[in-house]
Amino acid sequence: MDPLVLKKLNVARNDRKACVLVTNLDDGRDRLVLEGHMVEGELGEAITKVLLTGKSNTVQIGKAEFFLNAYLPPPRIVVIGAVHISQAMAPIAKMAGYDLEVIDPRSAFATQERFEGTPVYPDWSEDVLSQKPLDAYCALAAVTHDPKIDDFPVAEALRHNCFYVGALGSRKTHGKRVERLLADGITQDQIDRIKAPIGLDIGAASPQEIAVAVMAEIIDAFHNRGLG
Repeated sequence: MDPLVLKKLNVARNDRKACVLVTNLDDGRDRLVLEGHMVEGELGEAITKVLLTGKSNTVQIGKAEFFLNAYLPPPRIVVIGAVHISQAMAPIAKMAGYDLEVIDPRSAFATQERFEGTPVYPDWSEDVLSQKPLDAYCALAAVTHDPKIDDFPVAEALRHNCFYVGALGSRKTHGKRVERLLADGITQDQIDRIKAPIGLDIGAASPQEIAVAVMAEIIDAFHNRGLG
């Protein structure tokens, strides 16, 4: 691999930027295509497909053959609220191959004993997310019912174009949330991306069922996300 291309690849991976290493198998030349810097034509379509699936493969474009090696940041789920729903989500996320972490300033709930093997932060999201910022490969699920805890991370998720933003609460609760977000400078188009009520509509009632519905919605959002 060209040392300059390798350097660009390492920078992209460190910055959690998705990219595809395109290698011409006829002459060995390679180049890096970052998500958002699309290539036109059949090759561009193949690159887009690889970015969506994360599966590297070989494609034939005209007389040339290319190997497309996908490098996607591992999807990260940030759950706001150390509640029963997030306790049930943690093992499901692990089985599905998603990194999940829990943030809740209520230290009585945000304990390692309640979330064994899951990163849990007994701090305000303002402090945690300033050190571990959200990005387009993050999903944000706010499940506390408390606007003092939920509103900031929801707004941050929208500002950082997270692939999924969901918030627990009734339509009335969400209506009040919308008013607060608008006052905070979030646009209506951004707000319309929020999944509220949270989770696929499967009639979920218990925390465990809601966790399944939310995880299913997150997985669906990841595989059907738009590419900028």
